[in-house]
Amino acid sequence: MLTDHPVNPLSSGIPFGVTHNPHRKRVSRLRTGSHVKRTQNCFFGVETWAELIWEGWEPGREYTKSLFLKSIHGKLQKLTFRPPASKFFSTPFPQTILLSPGTSYSLPVTFQPLEKCEYADIIEFQGKEGTFQVSLRAVIPHHALEVPDTVMLPPCAAQHSSQISFLFRNSSKLQTGFRWFVDPPFQLSPETGELKPGEECRVTVEFKPQQALVYQTEACCAFGDDGKSSCTVLLRGLSKYPHLQISSMGQEEGCKVLEFGSVAVGDSLESHFEIHNLSTVSTTFSLSWLRRPTLMESVFSCELHEGKIAPNSVLKVPVCFSPLTVDSISVDYLSLTCPGAISKDLLKVSGTCIGPIVSLSTCVLDFGCVKEGTAVTHNVQIINSSSVLAYYQFDVDTCSHNVFSIDKPCGSLPGSSKITLRVKFRPLQSIAYHKTVTCLLLHREPLFLDLIGTCHSEQLKPAVLNPRHLSVYRMNLLRGLTCYPPDILSALLDEHKLKLDDCGALLIQEVPAEVTDNSTLLFNSRSPLEEYFHVNSAPEVETQLDNTSNPSRFPTPHVTVQPSELLFYDGPASKSVSITNHTKGKICLMWTHGAESPFSISPLSCDLGPLKSTAFRVTYSPTQHNVFHAAVLECFAFYKVLREHRNVEDWTLCPPWCLTVRASGHSFQSGKEHFIPNFSLQHPKVVFPPLKQLSYCSILLQNTGDLPLIFRLDPKETPSVCVLPPSGLVPPGDHQILTFRCTPSPEHPASIPLTLHLNASPRHTQVLNVVAVAEKLSVSVEGDGSLFFQPTAVGSCSERTLQVKNLSRVPMEFKWRLCGSDQRVLTVLPDTDTLQPNETKVQKWSFAPVEEMMYNMKPSLTFWPVQTPQCQKSRLTIKAVGLASKGSLQAEHPVIDLGEVLVGSCKSFEVPLLNNSPCAVSYCLTTQQSIRVTSLPEDMTQDPLVLEMQNIRGTIPADCRLPIRCTVKPTRRAHYCWAISYHILSASGSVGGEAQTVCHAQAEGVYPTLEVMDARSCGSVEGLSKLQLWRLFNLDALNTYLRRDPSPSELTFRVPTRHSLQRCPSVFTSAMLDFSFSAAPLNSDPSIILLLFKNPGSISVEWSFLLPEDQQIELEYWAESGDFSPSELHLMKIQDHRLFSVSPRSGKLLPGQQRTVQFTYRHDFVGTDRLPVLLKLSHGREILLNFVGVTVERDRRYIYLSSNRHVFSPVAIGGFSPPKQVFELYNGGALPLRYHIDTTPLEELMEENFNHPVLQCLNPGGEVEPGHTALVEWIFSPLEAKTYSVDVPIHVAEGDSMFVTFEGQGFDERESEPILDGRITVPCTQRIPVLGQAVFLSEERVCFGDIPVGSRSTRILFLTNVSHTDQVLYKWNGTSTELQQTVKIHPESGCLAPEESVLCILTIQTSGSPTFYQQDLICEITLVKKLAQYHKDLQQWKEETERQKYEFTITEKDLIQTNQLDKCTLEGAVFEQKTGTRKYKTLPPIRSSDQAKSGPSVRPSRAEQRAQQQTGQERRRCPEPPRPAILHLGVTARSHSLVEYQTHFPTQFNTHYINRSRQPKLCQSGTAESCHCPADLLPSTPGPERDIITDVLNSLLQSLLDEPQFQQSLVEGDNEQVPYFTQLRPAPMLPTQTQPCSPAGNQSPVEMSSVSSVTPAETYTGNCSNADRPKSECDQEYRTEVQEEIRLKVQESIRRLPEFCDLVEDILLNTLQNLMTEAFLGELVLTTRPRIIALPPSSSRKNSLGLIRQSRAGSNNNREQMHPLVTSPSPYMSTQDKVSNLEPEQQ
Repeated sequence: MLTDHPVNPLSSGIPFGVTHNPHRKRVSRLRTGSHVKRTQNCFFGVETWAELIWEGWEPGREYTKSLFLKSIHGKLQKLTFRPPASKFFSTPFPQTILLSPGTSYSLPVTFQPLEKCEYADIIEFQGKEGTFQVSLRAVIPHHALEVPDTVMLPPCAAQHSSQISFLFRNSSKLQTGFRWFVDPPFQLSPETGELKPGEECRVTVEFKPQQALVYQTEACCAFGDDGKSSCTVLLRGLSKYPHLQISSMGQEEGCKVLEFGSVAVGDSLESHFEIHNLSTVSTTFSLSWLRRPTLMESVFSCELHEGKIAPNSVLKVPVCFSPLTVDSISVDYLSLTCPGAISKDLLKVSGTCIGPIVSLSTCVLDFGCVKEGTAVTHNVQIINSSSVLAYYQFDVDTCSHNVFSIDKPCGSLPGSSKITLRVKFRPLQSIAYHKTVTCLLLHREPLFLDLIGTCHSEQLKPAVLNPRHLSVYRMNLLRGLTCYPPDILSALLDEHKLKLDDCGALLIQEVPAEVTDNSTLLFNSRSPLEEYFHVNSAPEVETQLDNTSNPSRFPTPHVTVQPSELLFYDGPASKSVSITNHTKGKICLMWTHGAESPFSISPLSCDLGPLKSTAFRVTYSPTQHNVFHAAVLECFAFYKVLREHRNVEDWTLCPPWCLTVRASGHSFQSGKEHFIPNFSLQHPKVVFPPLKQLSYCSILLQNTGDLPLIFRLDPKETPSVCVLPPSGLVPPGDHQILTFRCTPSPEHPASIPLTLHLNASPRHTQVLNVVAVAEKLSVSVEGDGSLFFQPTAVGSCSERTLQVKNLSRVPMEFKWRLCGSDQRVLTVLPDTDTLQPNETKVQKWSFAPVEEMMYNMKPSLTFWPVQTPQCQKSRLTIKAVGLASKGSLQAEHPVIDLGEVLVGSCKSFEVPLLNNSPCAVSYCLTTQQSIRVTSLPEDMTQDPLVLEMQNIRGTIPADCRLPIRCTVKPTRRAHYCWAISYHILSASGSVGGEAQTVCHAQAEGVYPTLEVMDARSCGSVEGLSKLQLWRLFNLDALNTYLRRDPSPSELTFRVPTRHSLQRCPSVFTSAMLDFSFSAAPLNSDPSIILLLFKNPGSISVEWSFLLPEDQQIELEYWAESGDFSPSELHLMKIQDHRLFSVSPRSGKLLPGQQRTVQFTYRHDFVGTDRLPVLLKLSHGREILLNFVGVTVERDRRYIYLSSNRHVFSPVAIGGFSPPKQVFELYNGGALPLRYHIDTTPLEELMEENFNHPVLQCLNPGGEVEPGHTALVEWIFSPLEAKTYSVDVPIHVAEGDSMFVTFEGQGFDERESEPILDGRITVPCTQRIPVLGQAVFLSEERVCFGDIPVGSRSTRILFLTNVSHTDQVLYKWNGTSTELQQTVKIHPESGCLAPEESVLCILTIQTSGSPTFYQQDLICEITLVKKLAQYHKDLQQWKEETERQKYEFTITEKDLIQTNQLDKCTLEGAVFEQKTGTRKYKTLPPIRSSDQAKSGPSVRPSRAEQRAQQQTGQERRRCPEPPRPAILHLGVTARSHSLVEYQTHFPTQFNTHYINRSRQPKLCQSGTAESCHCPADLLPSTPGPERDIITDVLNSLLQSLLDEPQFQQSLVEGDNEQVPYFTQLRPAPMLPTQTQPCSPAGNQSPVEMSSVSSVTPAETYTGNCSNADRPKSECDQEYRTEVQEEIRLKVQESIRRLPEFCDLVEDILLNTLQNLMTEAFLGELVLTTRPRIIALPPSSSRKNSLGLIRQSRAGSNNNREQMHPLVTSPSPYMSTQDKVSNLEPEQQ
């Protein structure tokens, strides 16, 4: 299985171990000389050895081997061979070897060596199928080892080891020694050795990495003679860091917790925790207990101290808890360490020790009054209410020495159980009895049972005791009144020195009540153990052990006995016992005596006076040898007056006192070995709490043998430790509870040995170790008593943990105290807690500064033991240091621009917050959102917050960066802006202070959008211009819809979904458009429209064109209904025949990406076809596109109108020159048509508007060729500011008529701005290349904008041939004659070589009336090679036609067809004569070639094709000229009258030149109305119009006369002086002979009038100034001046002539055009740096100026001989030629 092999981490799939390379050669100094196993190979069907090897040869001898050849081919094999080339190898003479199938041939090869070296050669065999070779080699012995290539060691943990072994072999014939060399962490064993020939050796590789790395080392093995040869083995190993983790149920700060809960004392509980190996390598570990306080007992044990754990495995570790001290909590720490691991893990184990809870059913057992000699038995129950096993023992004697006896004085009590004990009262004397029996409990305080009873005889009847007497006695005892006998107390009571309290106890009159209460409290505060030791210990011992004893707490005993213990270990003997009376009365002493007891007392009774002592003799006289005896001797002492009840009153009754003496002894003879004790102790080490106060401990001594056991503890051995009982006897199977009392002291040794003597033999002892060392409380604080806080922001809070460990063995409480100033900024939780021994707890400190400063604080730790909270408390002061600073946050980027985000989607980004302050900052982020929508005010954009942030609250450490993850989910198309601010949180987590802006984020919520960038037509609609396509497909509206936001209903399905069961699905959008494919004849080429869609946004868009079938849910056949409406049938027909198609139907566009979509309409059926197609943008808009296409019969004349409504551009009212506007008529049929517009509705409209021509049609009739558009000119002249509408019929000859509604709006310029922009939104450049298109225009649409009338504007275009091989011809055609006069392009035709461009100049010359220009120039492109092929085919056709005129073939088939044709013709004529109708249809109209070219391509019908096939098989069809490709150039402009243009475009008027020679001439009448009216309008005639004008002028004149300013100007004008004008002076007539005639004869009338108006005044002035001169000189000078003046006037008049201005304009325009042409052709570089021409010297310049003047004078004389100017220079005439036309011709 795969699991049996470990996986190699360095090379997957290869198991760990040794890797051999089958192609690896053995490494040696020379080639191997060892025997190599030969393998047979097959060469072309011949099986033979691949090589022959000679080994073990000697020079000078001859060795022969046979080469066997075996044929395994199915045919006969013929082989020839070429012998070895060297002379050392030889074969027999070469001959042909014939091998039949399955046969063999042996070829002997001889080897003859001459020296000791290696030899090699080949034998080459050649067969029919090929050639193969056999190698011949002779080798010599040499050292060689076979070693593996790579040894992969198992991965191991750092500082661990792994090993693997590999074999290497001596492959030579020589004994070879080796030595391995390798670098750490690899080790090889053995490193050296020797190998016999063929022997193998196993080498062990040990891998001991120290770090987690990938190790790869080559181990080198030197071998051979002096280690000259070597080989290498690649050793590879992987080391990883081990990672072990403790897993347990509990968790605390810094460690795991294993809680044992409550465990009974003496029991053990085992629990487990798990060690997880999270790494992929095996690792070793060790478990160790942390250092605990000295002398502290270990109650936890873990047997597993170290081990190894497999990778990714879990190991369970048991831990045992064996508690020793009841009601204590034990804590210890177990540390898990691993070699090479980075971290350690800690486990805290804790458990609580619980003890038994034992109680008695009663504390007083009253036997009442019993007659002497009888016995009474009462029952008492001992109850264990806990689940812990309890050990109890009553401190009574089991022999006959006791009056009260218990049947089960000792035993064990299981948990939650109870035992009934029988207590027997057997009095021997007539007295009252009272004894307090102590019930000792292991690990618990003892219980006390008061036994009382009274014995009466016939002679004596003492007072009967009852439980009330005991309570009164104890009150009297505390008040010190029991030391007086009852008779004295009665006397004092009678004397009123005493009184009775409420409880019946005696009370001294002078003692206040407070003292009584205090005595009661002292009595109640004594513990049972203290009472037990007080009653049973000697007074001197009591004084030594308890230095705090006082009479008030422990009153002086009334009667004492000494000694309290008698030991008779030396055989029979007697010892005295002394009893002392400490009372003020006489007492009686009575001993109980057992008849069979070896102990006797004499005397048994006596009276003892006050403050007297007496002695008694106790004798030990055993009756058997070798026996242990022990007894508790009882003596009852009572006041003598109590023997008779008549002598005492009830309230002064005092119960007797019971004195006990413990006696033990044995009767073993001298030299007799005592019994060997069998016992057990729980447990031999007695540990007292390390407090300097009286403490108690108890242990259990069990006699596990079948013989009695006596014990003794010598109090003199350890005076500081007292034990009760000090001696005694333990019957077989019973136990004895030993209670120790001690006051620990610091001077005590660590262990006090206390010897337990057993069976009175020095050989049987047990040493008890008593630990009673008082220790000072000790705690340790983490950090050597220093607590440093990180820098903290003011108002914020930083936290720090601090560990406090209890280093003592006492549980203690602690409390942290802070001074008043520190309490404002420093807090600790918890401030009070309890620490168990060896326990560590963590406190959380919080530092919340209130101002910027350095805080030095000194909190103190006060601690004290839990057992003694009233003792003096210890204190430890630590140092706490904190730095407070002001924190702030900044953003890494103050402005985050998310760009465009899809509405409805989400976009995540990060806001990196930087904390550059030295302290951590706790923050709370807030966001304020603002939305800006273009179409809505701000108060309507209060949307919910669409920005979600993570980690709104948190803390950023100092000098750190925290990225805040944010998510934006825009809900509308708007510009979102978010201001992200923060508040610094206070220590309590509340927000305080003002918000600080950290950054701004902005995003643009967008929907996916598309935009149509270009449109192109092919097929039948090739003749449509781009503007027409733009209007047919409503692309402006489509782009507008695409830019709008989708409605909520449109987002019902965010992606294309089949959602409807109907064939025409429901629509969720209100955006609807018509995609009109125009009209075309039946069976014509499909109408193809190409639209270029672009994604203008920054997000990707997925679009789909969904046909109705794409939205319909597919149903099973049985679920479909069989009834369909006509609309559904029509829709099914369109979809089934694929009349409309879109390719591609769907796609995805990345931002800025473009895609061309082809829309196709097939003209297969006559009629109008409509198909609703849904344009769906995923997560965006839905637009319903109604595809509309019209297919016309071929013989029908049809005008296609995209709409029956046409709206003219608005025109201002009150104007005299309304512009011309154009309406288009498209011929969608296959025949030319004539149309006529009925103007009757226009005349009616004019009559309704006071005979004002509101709407005029300038060309109401015309012809339209197939596939062409006719432009109908209209003039809309509104009379009022309103909307005019008129329905005008349009008639088509031999076709249908239609009505078109024309609308126009008039507006008042004073109230609204005019709409004067003539530009449109159709793109100007071609973006969609058509398949096979070779020529492109630089601009497809040229918009001249608003221009004045009479101006000329030009544009430069480029026509480029992009083909690399084809030469093309181009020709420009205009759509109308008027177009050719208005718009010109040069050159009109030409030829373009491959990759050649031509510069075209487009010129528009506006007419004299304002017009909307909308023209379409067509450029026909024809390939030269196709035209050449056409001419070639045409020539061949002509030759063939000429040949067929004179050649014919007559066949029988022709005769039959001719007869049938004649017969049919005859029958047709007869039928026509009878019926008067024609049988056959009329022939189709004959169309010219031009019509065929211009009309849409129509496929011939099937009948025509069949006829052509029948009649044209022998006659070849005339070839048709190649169909040219068409390029459309749209030209748009709007011309305005000069006044209107100057009014609305004053800044642009100077940029245009007005050709005044072409301006319309004013009418001769001189009236303003006739001058400004267009030529087409009717002149004003008498009637309503003339009356209106007269009224207007009258009102104007009347207003002018009433104007005060005008009247004042007339008055002031009379007072002004009349100015003097020289031209008004009368001039004398000049002589006729002095007037020059020759110049005037050549002047124009205008020039003559200007001269005649000036000449008389100048002549008169000249005569006055020269009166004194001679007449001839004056005439001469006068003539000269007159000629000069005439010349200047002529020049000035010429400059003012419009013809001269037009000429200059033409010259400048042609110059610039020539410069651009030269720059385009590369003859002129416009960017070349201008040359600097140096001027000649000043002298030369003067000479040159003189020459210039002379030349000017000469030119003036020869002005009459100048050549006429060229008024219309050629556009391509060079500048030099144009200038030369202006220079005079040289004579």
